[in-house]
Amino acid sequence: MNKCTLESAEMLVLDNVVDASLDLGSRPDVQTCTSWKAPVIWEGMFDPDLYDRKHKKEGSSVALTVFAVGRYLDAYLGTFLNSSEQHFMSGLPVTYYVFTDVPEKVPDVKLASQRTLKVIKVERSSRWQDISMMRMKTISDVIETDIRHRCTHVFCFDVDQVFTGRFGSEALGDSVALLHAHYYHLPARLFTYDRNQESQAYMETGDFYYHAAIFGGSWKSVKALADACYRGIVEDKRNNVEALWHDESHLNKYMWLHKPSRVLSPEYCWDTSIGYRSDIKVTRVLWAPKHYDRLRTR
Repeated sequence: MNKCTLESAEMLVLDNVVDASLDLGSRPDVQTCTSWKAPVIWEGMFDPDLYDRKHKKEGSSVALTVFAVGRYLDAYLGTFLNSSEQHFMSGLPVTYYVFTDVPEKVPDVKLASQRTLKVIKVERSSRWQDISMMRMKTISDVIETDIRHRCTHVFCFDVDQVFTGRFGSEALGDSVALLHAHYYHLPARLFTYDRNQESQAYMETGDFYYHAAIFGGSWKSVKALADACYRGIVEDKRNNVEALWHDESHLNKYMWLHKPSRVLSPEYCWDTSIGYRSDIKVTRVLWAPKHYDRLRTR
């Protein structure tokens, strides 16, 4: 990883005024800003109380979207929602949007005040790849019909994850991407971008490799991302092409062309199978055990 060359956070392109308080020099072991002057958020850089007060004062509210289709609902959804209630955007209004093919099986979760849960029925696709890719259209549609009228921000999550620490208002921004835990230490030549020139997701190089398990931002920015990814997926299907890592490939292409205003460190989605890393001081979300052979449709 490169190192941040800015002398102070006041030199950032600020998502909000509190970003000027970020201590970019507090983590000399990691990259704390990007070349386009966006912050990369790591433990030790921010004062959580400052962010919480600012977002409460401004009336920030967050939609969380998650898909639990097929066997994924039984395997992961209860743990995901219960751990989110403990750690995700505590103190802010949150609306969960759970997309599933079996609404009657969504578990009961005790929600804090100002937090609600909506269950939306979706059709189950025959291939898990199609479920993954078509979520972009579903996210765009629900932003247009519902989220934009009630929430300022949106975060989109994969369900096979568990919250283990604060995932708070410091993560909110106009356009938020996540560094992939398996790639942030690697040189760019090893990033698994889609290098098939026939795909709309094609790219030779980029800034980082982002993980589509978590992305977010203002509702306008997330809708723009989802719409662009969906257009790319539809065009690829028309040409009998499928991007290497499906919607994640299209997300990486979009984030290369439209730089995120905020980047989350791998603390926000860590895989314990990687082993010990001295730069991971806390973990906020962990990958749940994967059982693809049992859970995925072909």
